[in-house]
Amino acid sequence: MKKQQQSFSQQEVTFKGIGLFPEGLEKIFLAIYIILLPYITGVIFLFFYVGSGDTETFMSLSKDSSFMLTWIIGYEILAVLIILYIIKSAIKFSINKKSSTKVRGADENFRRP
Repeated sequence: MKKQQQSFSQQEVTFKGIGLFPEGLEKIFLAIYIILLPYITGVIFLFFYVGSGDTETFMSLSKDSSFMLTWIIGYEILAVLIILYIIKSAIKFSINKKSSTKVRGADENFRRP
């Protein structure tokens, strides 16, 4: 039986079981994702939000904006999404931990089959 974690921040973080990180190549793929995902997110943001989905406006923006500026925009968007996901996971963890604790007034000898 697996011991329940005491704290959300004490949980172990691994890349095992995630299909995006092939076994043995985790660090290489992590570096690729750190470079590509923020840039792609920044390009999508510039195209839809700043360029209003118009290719001519987007092309004029892409001439003026550098790779680094686009990457920084995407990085900030992804950082906010990751922080929100971590907060959601922490709240879910605390709710599950509270629901798994003993209920007041419950029979101590009762066990589920």
